[in-house]
Amino acid sequence: MPRLAIRTIDFQLAFRLMTELKQRGLRFILLEHDAVLPEQDMIWFGSEIEVVKYRNEGQPIMTSATSVKDAVDSAVRLQRGITNVHRLCFGIDPGPRPGLAWLADGVVLGVAQFERIENIAAQIIGISSALEFNQMVVRIGDGAPLSRDRIINDCLTHQLDVERVNEAKTSRGLLRHNHVISAIRIALLSGEQVWGFQEIQPTEGEIRDIQRQSRKRSNGRMTISSEMAYAVACGEISLEEAIQQ
Repeated sequence: MPRLAIRTIDFQLAFRLMTELKQRGLRFILLEHDAVLPEQDMIWFGSEIEVVKYRNEGQPIMTSATSVKDAVDSAVRLQRGITNVHRLCFGIDPGPRPGLAWLADGVVLGVAQFERIENIAAQIIGISSALEFNQMVVRIGDGAPLSRDRIINDCLTHQLDVERVNEAKTSRGLLRHNHVISAIRIALLSGEQVWGFQEIQPTEGEIRDIQRQSRKRSNGRMTISSEMAYAVACGEISLEEAIQQ
């Protein structure tokens, strides 16, 4: 049976983990946040940033001071070899370079960041097809309305269950543009079910930004028209296709 370890620089988090583990009679060790794990299969607890940084080491479980009980539950399931996933959650931090995270019963399985918003639903389907689970939900932050709504529509087209999450609860204490950690936090929060397709209404500022991106992508050779930028914003064509026309 793999051992448990607390591996975090966050004193408050470590204290709460120690208290919960002792109350349940679970044995554990304390490690420095950057220490080498004594065993390759060790289950360890850390903060969002620590788990993302060392996600390929052992079996990390991300937690915060307010989610310690759930994290310990996940660790117990891992220790006992309970591999049937009840709920698979995907979290998406929307934007021009969206972050994606996928968690099985609160345990981080993987994270990714994309250079564009196209085909995120296909990525989710590809990841989920390799896993066994009872339920699956896609949770997306409510920021960046244009990107958000296009991703929502893409997911609904593929018949995925989608929830919209209040991002104000996910950004506290984060470095700017840390989309991957935001995606993890979004995946952990329940949101409002999205039932219907969203109307795409790009603003003038968003259209100008797409035109700016076209100049950057073409190395200054051209700027696509506002009409073409509108089509890109609505997802009718890709930016690359607009530049080539």
